[in-house]
Amino acid sequence: MSYKKYKWHKLAESVEELDFAANNIAVASLNGKTICVGKHQERLFAFANKCPHASGLLSSGFIDALGNVVCPLHRYKFCMENGRNVSGEGYYLKHWPVEIREEGIYIGMEEKGLFGIF
Repeated sequence: MSYKKYKWHKLAESVEELDFAANNIAVASLNGKTICVGKHQERLFAFANKCPHASGLLSSGFIDALGNVVCPLHRYKFCMENGRNVSGEGYYLKHWPVEIREEGIYIGMEEKGLFGIF
């Protein structure tokens, strides 16, 4: 069984530092990537900005009542917690764990082993 190892990157000092739009999605740059941070029921979720289907910008989408991010192009829905496509198309959204610590908001990105292949 393999376990994922994460390198934790500080995103912000506090939630208030993140610039959430009216759709409860903030865009951030982290470790050379543009990511989204979604806020739903006082929880934070980090996920890719581009939809895996047709590269729609999820930052322009919305979060539905169940806590799924909805792509603005074709309305494909993804669970922000695990990246699963919940509208049935079979895609998978890249996502990362979020930790709110005393010293700030951290995003865990998978560590790659030797030459990024293990």
